[in-house]
Amino acid sequence: MKYQIFTLFVCLLLILPKAIAQELAPHERVLITNNTEATGISTNGKGELVVNVNPGDMRDFMTQAYVRYSDFGAKGDGKTDDIDAIAASHAVANQQGLQVKADDGYTYYISGKLRTAVIQTDTDFGTAEFIIDDTEVVDRTKHVFLVSSTLKPFNLQGVTTLKRDQDKIKADLPGPCLVTVTDANVRRYIRYGPNQNDGSPQTDIFIVDKDGNVDADAPIIWDFDQITEITALPMDEDQLTIRGGRFTTIANQDESRYTYYSRGIAIRRSNVLLDGLEHRVTGEGEQGAPYGGFLNFRDCAYVTVKNTVLTGHKTYRTIGSAGVPVSMGTYDISLSRSLNVSFEHCSQTNDINDRTYWGIMGSNFCKNLILDHCTFSRFDAHMGVANATVRNSTLGHMGINAIGTGTFLVENSTLNGRTLINLRSDYGSTWEGEFIIRDCVFIPAGGASASASLIGGSNSGQHDFGYTTYMPERIVIENLHIDDSNHPEDYQGPAIFGNFNPEMTSDSYVEKYPHVRPKEVILKNVTTESGSELRLSDNPYPFRNVEIRKE
Repeated sequence: MKYQIFTLFVCLLLILPKAIAQELAPHERVLITNNTEATGISTNGKGELVVNVNPGDMRDFMTQAYVRYSDFGAKGDGKTDDIDAIAASHAVANQQGLQVKADDGYTYYISGKLRTAVIQTDTDFGTAEFIIDDTEVVDRTKHVFLVSSTLKPFNLQGVTTLKRDQDKIKADLPGPCLVTVTDANVRRYIRYGPNQNDGSPQTDIFIVDKDGNVDADAPIIWDFDQITEITALPMDEDQLTIRGGRFTTIANQDESRYTYYSRGIAIRRSNVLLDGLEHRVTGEGEQGAPYGGFLNFRDCAYVTVKNTVLTGHKTYRTIGSAGVPVSMGTYDISLSRSLNVSFEHCSQTNDINDRTYWGIMGSNFCKNLILDHCTFSRFDAHMGVANATVRNSTLGHMGINAIGTGTFLVENSTLNGRTLINLRSDYGSTWEGEFIIRDCVFIPAGGASASASLIGGSNSGQHDFGYTTYMPERIVIENLHIDDSNHPEDYQGPAIFGNFNPEMTSDSYVEKYPHVRPKEVILKNVTTESGSELRLSDNPYPFRNVEIRKE
């Protein structure tokens, strides 16, 4: 009976799912046949992988409910390229709803050839090792693994405008969906500084249920007077679990410029758990192109990464868009248009205070990001995050860098950045909402000699970022100890605010694009190692109207 079902499935596969196949590139497509020849793999003239599954082997796979990479020819000797066998295993598992298990004791070598393994079922990498060789890569933009859904996005009809905090949309939906909306006529996040640019089209992403109700925990943050594109991606309700795996990237040796490598695991599905993964990097030399995240998240929600060890990448320099030298951001974690993503009990292999390595994380257009019991070199939000939490964690030399909206909660954590929280100046040092900081320790510059300030950033008020820039309306700091024992001789004590605009010292200074200052700062039990009192700022004038309440 199982064999008959399989035969029928393959026949349907060959004649029906052309629409699905057309959405995949040749390096992602796998054609499956079932004849009495031995189970094996080959490639056709289009570069597609062709897999034959012997009916007897299929019966065994169905009985045990999983396949192994060795079932499709993986050698696991650390030398033979096993990516085709890996991709074939996942393709068969995807079509039959089977799990995938790596072979214990195997070391899989993955070359730079153009092939992506698509993961749509539970996968146990176990204690197997994976060597990803990036020294000769055919296409640096293609991921090695793609965690995807069988559900397909569709254009959302009938929605022509949206309002900020709108609680419902009128749409016919099959179930809970991720909705992504764009107005290409409006530019936001017009970057300032050495990496200046013309901004990005106004973009938002939010969750709706089958009745069109918007999840209030991830609200719409922009008004859309017109919409140029709006799509809905149905969300998987069953959790997909990926466990284990010891991955090592042999780093590329390319010229140091903004040619990002995407050679890792891409998450493009909601409701995913990654547990117990390890990623290391070797072979970084005098030059190299940056990485766009070994774990790369996009268009997903409700993803949890647990018990995972990652690695910061060596920092290389290049010439930025303003024509001056810049350090290139390079990441092991990258998130874009992702909601409700949490990292729990995660760490990195290199010293979080070693400035040789760039901050491990970067994000854009995200909502509800959480670090819990993590030891990372930084938390970062470039083009905005709506609501973020760092708790029970230790952050290294790059600390917290963010702009965004909503509530940023930092609790029971140790921060080693130059400031407690840095509001990114290249995006206007903006946070429309509130900061809550409690039960934390702040070690300015990781213990190096430094004049401490809690909230850092800068904004001259002369640049149009594509939005009104705000500082947090309300800042609550409770039970904070500042270890400022190593400070310069002229130290005057820690400042609440950095020097956001040195030129603004009187009302004669006119901000063309006013930077909205906080309304109140509430301080309770803030102590310093030096014994110095907390003061307002090196330049207190911009903050003259901020109410400082000590409780």
